[in-house]
Amino acid sequence: MEEAIKVPSGQVVTLLEVISDAAGPFGLTARFRFLAPEIARDRGTVDADTAAVDMDFLCQSYALTKIASTGPQPVQIIISMSDVDVPFGETRPDATQLFNSYSIADGVCVWEIY
Repeated sequence: MEEAIKVPSGQVVTLLEVISDAAGPFGLTARFRFLAPEIARDRGTVDADTAAVDMDFLCQSYALTKIASTGPQPVQIIISMSDVDVPFGETRPDATQLFNSYSIADGVCVWEIY
């Protein structure tokens, strides 16, 4: 795991993994998956609207800085948060998972309906 990242809500998230080998519906997609225990529906302190601001921050301030400046560029970035580590592609009914999708325009993350 990577170092902890403090986001605008004050919660601390940890990068679980980056997945770029599974194409999204619009082409090359970079998925940044974060562990965010504070979004837990039963014991968390961060609601979905607040987490959305955190995901915007993670796209702009973290994900964009990690995308290579040469080679194929993703057309979409997906930021996901989960209160527990859920393997990519699996479901877990007791887990709280949030997802936001972004396109990239002029070096800026633009939120899109996912």
